[in-house]
Amino acid sequence: MGGKTPEYDVSLATGREVVKNLDFHKFDVLPIVISRDGQKWQALPVEKFLKLQTTIYQTPDQNKKQELALVSSQPQNQAVLKEQKIDVVFIAMHGPYGEDGTVQGLLDLLGIPYTCSGVLASALGMDKIMFRKVLKAEKIAYPRYKVFKKGDQEKSVWQFFRKLPLFIKPYNQGSSVGASIVHTQKELKKALQKAFGYSNPVLIEEYLKGMEISCAVLGNDNPWALPLAEIEPKNEFFDYEAKYSEGKSEEIVPARISQSLTKKIQEISVKVFKAINARGVARVEFIIVKNKPFVLEINTIPGLCAASIVPKEAKEANLSYPQLLERIIKLALEKKP
Repeated sequence: MGGKTPEYDVSLATGREVVKNLDFHKFDVLPIVISRDGQKWQALPVEKFLKLQTTIYQTPDQNKKQELALVSSQPQNQAVLKEQKIDVVFIAMHGPYGEDGTVQGLLDLLGIPYTCSGVLASALGMDKIMFRKVLKAEKIAYPRYKVFKKGDQEKSVWQFFRKLPLFIKPYNQGSSVGASIVHTQKELKKALQKAFGYSNPVLIEEYLKGMEISCAVLGNDNPWALPLAEIEPKNEFFDYEAKYSEGKSEEIVPARISQSLTKKIQEISVKVFKAINARGVARVEFIIVKNKPFVLEINTIPGLCAASIVPKEAKEANLSYPQLLERIIKLALEKKP
């Protein structure tokens, strides 16, 4: 958990919940926290790790103001994975370097099994531009979009879309980091600067107003969809604050939509999961406009904090949090193609 990502604290919160809910009679658990610069890998006793204050702040900028005090006389590195003779790694890392195939490639080199998707599926899921190319090939509906690079002319945006509002976000971040809604032409420059702070190019989409739906998919070769969650953010959209601040959003499981639409979204979610060759567990996000589902993105390492969506969907499917974790680990230990 942790690592070089704006979602460092989110990652530690996920890791904390995973550690707390694993069955210590079945698993010998070793929390490994990677520093914000990616250089120090600290293997901690469970008791010490659970005493640390893992707080999710409201914005990534605030996250940088406080680093966990991880005291070690001998800083460790990736070699700790081999030294500890680890059977399987549970990846609780969100964002770049954790969710984009980077750490997956390292673990492949070390020959250590790990939870969730492999290198290619992780990279495709994180790269929102490439992901849309997969959706296009699979004839799956998604919002109309434009790729915008530094140096491009802003007038090209108006010529392409010809209407507002627009949704602007980095092409390679999660948790709505760097994302904004643009209502006027004056807001465009500020929104682009914010997104360019995290990636170049950035993604500009038509803003579709509708019901936001999330569907988790579980499995490897024969995946199945969990019950749907309906998301009602208190903010204008399901941004970083709405995702991680108490009382800023409501997730309703099962979603209040028809059985036929529920089945359709679940089928599309499984299709998306298979299209990128995802494994273990992933969460597909939709916006529903006039009963038509548009895919927004796939999260190949979905959040597993106490209030996260996937545990709520699993509970509706009669899977407790510990049972969900056990299922994810079992899937990780299956032989991968």
